[in-house]
Order: sequence, then structure tokens, then C-alpha cells
Amino acid sequence: MDKLRHRAEWKFFQSLPMADRRLATLWWAALLVRGALPAVFALTMGFLVGAVEAGRSLTVPLVAMGASFVLLQVLAPWHEAVSTALGNRLSAWLNDELTTSCVEPPGVGHLEDPELTNDLTTAREFDQGMTGPPMNLNVGFIASGLVEMVSGIAAAAVLLGFTWWAPLLLGGAWASTHWLLRESSIWRDRNTDAVRSAQRHADYAYRLAVDPPPAKELRLFGLQGWAVDRFRARRRRLFELQYEATRLRQKPVLVSLLVVAATNGLVFWALGSAASSGELSLAELVVYAQLSVGVSAVAFGGFNWALDGAAAPVAAVLRLKAAMAPAGALHQLGDRIPASRAPRTDLRISNLRFTYPRTDRPIYDGLDLTIPAGSSLAIVGQNGAGKTTLAKLLCRLYDPDSGAIEVDGVDLRALDLSAWRSQVTAVFQDFVRFDLSLRDNVAPGGASDADILASLRDAGAADLADLDTVLAKGYEGGTDLSGGQWQRVALARALCAVRRGAGLVLLDEPTAQLDVRGEAAIFDRILEATRDVTTILISHRFSTVRHADRIAVLEQGQVIELGSHDELMRTEGRYRTMFDLQASRFTASADEEGVEYDVLA
Repeated sequence: MDKLRHRAEWKFFQSLPMADRRLATLWWAALLVRGALPAVFALTMGFLVGAVEAGRSLTVPLVAMGASFVLLQVLAPWHEAVSTALGNRLSAWLNDELTTSCVEPPGVGHLEDPELTNDLTTAREFDQGMTGPPMNLNVGFIASGLVEMVSGIAAAAVLLGFTWWAPLLLGGAWASTHWLLRESSIWRDRNTDAVRSAQRHADYAYRLAVDPPPAKELRLFGLQGWAVDRFRARRRRLFELQYEATRLRQKPVLVSLLVVAATNGLVFWALGSAASSGELSLAELVVYAQLSVGVSAVAFGGFNWALDGAAAPVAAVLRLKAAMAPAGALHQLGDRIPASRAPRTDLRISNLRFTYPRTDRPIYDGLDLTIPAGSSLAIVGQNGAGKTTLAKLLCRLYDPDSGAIEVDGVDLRALDLSAWRSQVTAVFQDFVRFDLSLRDNVAPGGASDADILASLRDAGAADLADLDTVLAKGYEGGTDLSGGQWQRVALARALCAVRRGAGLVLLDEPTAQLDVRGEAAIFDRILEATRDVTTILISHRFSTVRHADRIAVLEQGQVIELGSHDELMRTEGRYRTMFDLQASRFTASADEEGVEYDVLA
């Protein structure tokens, strides 16, 4: 029983009442009635034939047969409508469960775990028609398949009136087609890692062709044909794998035909013999002959692939729900300590060790760093040195493997998570761009217009747009922004959080899309706006980092140099080398309009 409960099909049927109990009840009731009606219709036909033979009134038999016939016709479209509605509810429920599973864990490890990628792809794309019909169609297909199965079982049950062995023989023969043709079923082979990997590649190639961001470079480099060929090749590979997993094998088909032909021949021979010997009346022969044919409804058909197409995403969502929680969990040390505006004294990193889950390369192996409260620290280093990872750890998107991050002497893991995050604001490299108004982009959690306007001014975006303007062209009156303008909006979001009480500002390449001259001016304004809080800046541009109180050079997860810009320049170490290398690129003394400037001086 436990093995059955772990099957994807079982999980699918369990999910129906969770999606909508009333619709699921109606769905099952209509399914059972529809399944029983063919047997009832056969009985009423026998009743009618018997009445004709005996010369009795035909009114009752005709009414009974007509009623069963009308119900057969009427219930089918009604059941289809219920199936569509239930499929839509199930789809909504699955998306709700998936969304909740993704956002509930306090960390982000579950969203960056490669072992969860396949399930996440299956769960996220189940209703897009890429791997099978949408759920509202699948539930209807499953209903049709189950109706046929119930119909066959009902026919076999009534056929017991003829002889005990006939329904067992016929039912076993037709049911065996499911086992004999199991290799053509999708439920076992279509959701292999190879198939799902091919699906991801095909979907990526498709997005390259249809999404706006890659459109410019596809055309610039003449890659339109390459994108189409890549998509065709990936989709062809996907179809080949799916066909290989689902095609009918020759030997099982022949065996099934022989088994079914032999058993049907035996049963119909017995019916003929009984009728010719007078053991069966004409009415009984009509009934049992129809029922013998009706048992065939349990045969292999489209039910298997429809059930698999619906069960796979349900099982994937439920597996993700169980797997994502621990993968994205964070460890709480003791009772949650409320976090007031912090840090007040310092932010101390001691003997920090961290490796991303399911990887072997340590990012930090004993990192030590102290940041006085109210100061600004710039972090520089080569790609992969661990700069962005430090921001993730400070936001508690991950917990360290060992060591500690302490805020005013308290381990970060002992602080109330929500309270601590309310004290932190950040601008990440891949900051979010909400398809919302400028007001909601700057203050998603709400703020006064005065704070929002002041934050926009500090970020150099005072005249960007009206606060009610939607920052997306797909809406009436909406507008889109350039990369640099969006970056100013992201900066304004961080500055608005400072005005609302945040005590730690994390800036991960906050001005990468701004021009060099504007960057230095903007960062001066940012430092002015955050002079009472602790600021950590991650940047490759030394024209920006030189403005920080101190600069830390990270290499292989360790701080190899720490000091002010002038101190590090005098040391003539790694920082001086990187600074001089970048400064040598800026040899011009004036721009194309003749305006003189000195970038790094």
C-alpha cells in the first residue's frame, strides 16, 4: 500500500479534492454513473426484447431504455464541463502550491539547487502544452478513460449472471493489455532525466527566438537561422526521446492480439452454444453478448498517457514541496532576538567558511573582517572571489557552514529573521524590475511620497517619470526605461529603505550601467544619503570604490588587503596593481563634446 501511495497516479487523485472538493465529488459521481450506464442500457435492451418475445407492454421497457440512452448522451458533455472546471482548479492549486513552495523557505538554496531543476521545470511548465495537454484537457481525458474502465468492470459484473469464468477471462484478457503494452506507456519512460533535459534545451532555444532581450544580438550577429535550427534540432531530439519512450513494441502488440482473440472466441462460443441449446433466451443472449463486448472497455487506450501527463506535474510539485523546505531552510540559534536599528557598534565576520550546496569549491575558508557601524566598506577582487556571496550571507539568504557573522556581538542566526531583513537593504546586480508604477518600484512595501521623491533625487532620478507611471510598455500610459535609468530606480529603492529605518546598505555593482562620470557623482550622493548607516559596496570600478572609508581586497575567499584608498595605493600591492590597470584605460582628457574631465583623479 505504501508503494501505491508513492506513485504519481495516486498523488494525482489525492490532489483533486484538495483543488476543489465539491467539483471532485461531482466528477467522481458522474464518472461512476456514466460507467454504469452502458451495462444498464444493455439490461434495458434485454428487457425490451424479452417483452417483445412475451407479447407484454413495451411502454416500461422503452421508457427505461430511452432514459438510460438520454442519460448517456446528456451526462457526457456535462461531465466534460465539470472536468474542464476541475482541471482549471487543479492547475490553479498546483501553481499556488509551487509558488508557496518556492517563496516560503527563508533562504534561496532551493532555487539554486541543480538537483531540483528537473522537477522545477516539469512543475513550472505543465500547463504550457510543451510536454502534454494542459491540465483542463488532461482531466477530461482521464475522465473518459476511467469511464471506459468502470463501464468494462460493470459489464463484467453483470456478465457473472451467465457464468463465473466469462467475466474473469474477458476482464483478465483486456486488462492484460495494460501490462503487455506497458512499454508504450508514458508513465514510466517519458519523464526520464534525458527527456526532461531535452525539454529544457528546447525551451531555452525557443526563448532565444521569441523573447525580446536576445532579439538584438540574434539579428546583429545574423543568428536568426542558427536559433531556428537549434530549436528544431532540440525539439526533434525531444520528440525522438518521447517517441522511443512511448511507441508500441511489435511483440507485445502481437501477444495482446492473440490473448484477446482467444478469450473472446471462447466466450462467444460458449454464448452461442448456450443459446442454441436453449439455456439462454434471446433476451439473455442480447444482454450477455453486449456485455461481453462491453468488457473490452477496460483495454489499453489513451488513458495511460493522459494520466501520466497529469500525474507527473502533480508528483513534481509535491516532491518539490517536500524537498524545497529543507533546501531553503535557515538555522535559528536559540530564541529569536528582536533586531533594532543595527549595526550600532560593528559588523564582525569571524572564521567564516561557506561552500554552496552540492559543490566542492569553498567560497570562504576562514574569512575574518570587521566593519565599524556607520562606515563604508568597498570590496574588490577578481570574479569568483566571493564578493556577491558575502552579500547573500549578510542578507541571510544562506547560512555559513561554520564561523559566524555577528551584529553588535550577536550572531546573525540568533536574530529574528524578518526583523533583521527589515534592517538591510540591497541593490543586487540582477535587481528586480517590477511591472508596476514608479512609486511601487521605489517602495514596494509602501512609503510616503515625500520619502519616495527624496530617494529619487538622491539617486539622480528626480525627473524620471510621474510616480503613477507604470514602468512597462505593455500597459496604457506605461513607459520603459534604459538600463541606467532602471539602475537609478533600484538605488532609489535602497535609499528609500534607509529613510524608513534600514541600518545596513549592500550595493552589488550598483552603478554598472551608468556612465563613468555620472557614477562617481551618484555614489557621492549615495554616501551622503547613507552617512548614518553602514554601507558595503561591491564594484569593479575603482572610480567608485575609492570614495569608501575602507577597501577590502578579496582573493580566494580571504581578505588580502584592507585600508583606505590612499593607504592601499602606498602599499603598492594587489589593489594598486588593479587600480593602475583600470586607470590606464582612461587616457583621454576630454569627451567627444570637448568637455574636460579627469575620471580617476
